[in-house]
Amino acid sequence: MGKVTVSPKFQVVIPKEIREQIGVKAGMKLEIITLGNRMELIPIEPIKKLKGLLSGMDRKLDRDGDRI
Repeated sequence: MGKVTVSPKFQVVIPKEIREQIGVKAGMKLEIITLGNRMELIPIEPIKKLKGLLSGMDRKLDRDGDRI
């Protein structure tokens, strides 16, 4: 796990190993989520990149007899 330092402008640099591991590029948008005293950065994927993500998924849905 990498360590970072917060600058006087509250900026941090994501270590190269981590950027490469999760594919963060310059200009990419990240969502930040806080959990107690912890924070997570989650890459926001363009919707076009998600196309086909669920292909092959079984769409059959068992319903009760009184349902349409």
